[in-house]
Amino acid sequence: MSANVLFGVAATTWTLAACLAPLRTGHGAARALLGLGCALGVVACVTALPNGTPLYCLPVELAGHPVEFGIEPAGLWLMGFGLVPAAFACGLGSPLAGRSGRWHAGAAFSLLGALGVFGLQDGAALLVAWESMSLGGALMLMGERAAENDGRPVLLMLALLEVGAVALMFAVVMLGEATGGIGFARFAAGSESLSSPVSWLAGVALLIGFGAKLGLLPFYEWFPRAYASGSGATGAVFSGVVLNAAYFALSRAWNDWLNVSVQGDTAFGLGVIAIALGVVSAILAVLFAFQQDDWRSLLSYSSAENASVAVVMLGVTQLFRSNQFGDLAGLAWTVALLHLAGHALAKGALFLTADGIFAACGSYDIVARGWLRRSGFLLGLGAVFSVMSLSSVPPQAGFVSEWYVFQTVFQGFHLASFIGRLMLVLAGAGLALAAAVALATFVKLFGLGLQGLPDVDVMPPVPRTNAAAVGVLGLCVLAVAVGAPLWLNALASGAQALFHVDIPHAMVAGWLLVPLTDKFAFISPSKLILAMPLLALLPLALLWLTRRRGVRRVPVWYGGMTAHGRDAMTTALTFSNAMRTFYSFVYQPTNSAMREHEQREYFVKRLVFSSGVTDLFERHLFEPAIRFVNVCAQRLRALQSGNLNFYLALIGALLVAILFLTLL
Repeated sequence: MSANVLFGVAATTWTLAACLAPLRTGHGAARALLGLGCALGVVACVTALPNGTPLYCLPVELAGHPVEFGIEPAGLWLMGFGLVPAAFACGLGSPLAGRSGRWHAGAAFSLLGALGVFGLQDGAALLVAWESMSLGGALMLMGERAAENDGRPVLLMLALLEVGAVALMFAVVMLGEATGGIGFARFAAGSESLSSPVSWLAGVALLIGFGAKLGLLPFYEWFPRAYASGSGATGAVFSGVVLNAAYFALSRAWNDWLNVSVQGDTAFGLGVIAIALGVVSAILAVLFAFQQDDWRSLLSYSSAENASVAVVMLGVTQLFRSNQFGDLAGLAWTVALLHLAGHALAKGALFLTADGIFAACGSYDIVARGWLRRSGFLLGLGAVFSVMSLSSVPPQAGFVSEWYVFQTVFQGFHLASFIGRLMLVLAGAGLALAAAVALATFVKLFGLGLQGLPDVDVMPPVPRTNAAAVGVLGLCVLAVAVGAPLWLNALASGAQALFHVDIPHAMVAGWLLVPLTDKFAFISPSKLILAMPLLALLPLALLWLTRRRGVRRVPVWYGGMTAHGRDAMTTALTFSNAMRTFYSFVYQPTNSAMREHEQREYFVKRLVFSSGVTDLFERHLFEPAIRFVNVCAQRLRALQSGNLNFYLALIGALLVAILFLTLL
């Protein structure tokens, strides 16, 4: 069975799931169909790699043009890795959906839209698929605790995504006018004839449009609100297949539709913009992730940070292309794809961990309740592998991709421009800061979110289905790193088509991973995974010695007072407060204390303390814009006065203006 047929069957199962969603008795079947469609999509991606799928003309027309479908190798790579956690998320379903079928319909629309973004071959169809992903995301969120949510996070998400949609529409119209058609083949064929201003404007518009879903600043502020109003299953779909689709669309647009291979100035300028925007977005996103005390909010900020790292590598690709270094440009392009592959698996595992914790205790708060002790080996294995990957700890996939990121940035000395070399030096420093904070963030998540002492002995463990899903995804994260010398071959034809160099094969030397040459640097997760069991003999020996000699346990020092172990444990606030104080110029922290008195003011009955950080763009960008719109609305209320004479006067003025223009 060909890959296109499998994709057609997957789309059919998602459509059937959307049709069954309104029926309360069909929710189980809808989940099964959603998960089956994702599994078929993964099989189709594996079948079609490394060559991509042939173009297939669908039996429909849009805007008078036939609609074609075909996925490039890079799209198959990103979609396949994004669909793996989506399959588990859809199969398990949302614990917040209740009896509403909107979540299942929304998941179907999101998956269908993502399939369209990966495969449709003209601008009009792309815009339809892009809006379908946004609509599906809104339906998923509105279908979860619909009676409790006020809808503001969803409205903010849709508002910012529509800003991106307008920018995409502007770019498609501009490129269509310049190349004589809206087909992607026409965009690519006519790219060499594009003028520099057109390439510049279209490139910036595309960055704004696709960056709205990638979480580049200022758009990343919809991430924590929207993710935190939904479930981990929704987050797994958002941070996997949807985010990967947005990055693929941006990468294809910049590398295929614009004349970056001809006009070096355009490629250089877009690269500088992407690097600067991506580095600042990554730093801000991970700094705010560190302050979160909700699983979904922390993981959402982390998704924005990882997407920003991929955008930085796309910018590095443009810098090297502007200097005709096709091999280094291909290295940066491949590294971004590898980074997003590992991120999708690891982030999906942690989102499903959050759903399992919610199923057990009814809360997504990051509180030390001893979940590892309660829930067994599989949950701990998958969670620790995923946390290690997102913290760039060897030998996981995140370590491999981050190592490649820095090795690529270190190649900046090849650039002829001083500005280009300086940008890569600053990018390396900024990404190093982001990586360090990310390590502290996931130490906090794992240490406080999964370990500690149980506060309620009768609390149930994480459901076995969630634990099994997390364990499988964690093993997949490890497999991406260990099997990287094999998996990278799947991107060979895509890199050859773009850069005319077989980059993935140059990144592998036997079982070593190298940045095009083993004379510069090398690592080998495949060999490291064999050596690590030997290194584990040392802690096992220490454990054996402690058992023979015995361990004396004493209470934690708690100000000289005897306290229960739980009272002395670190909380999410105390863990992150030092960073909040040091970076107070970024966080702009807020603290408040409310006292309730019983009879007299010196008898305190209750003390409520709250603390938080300031959302920079909400305070300095979104709120002023909302105030401006409200002021304009107040001034324009006169148009709705209901006075008939006023309306007749407006019509008369309009007629006079039309006659005046006609006479001119």
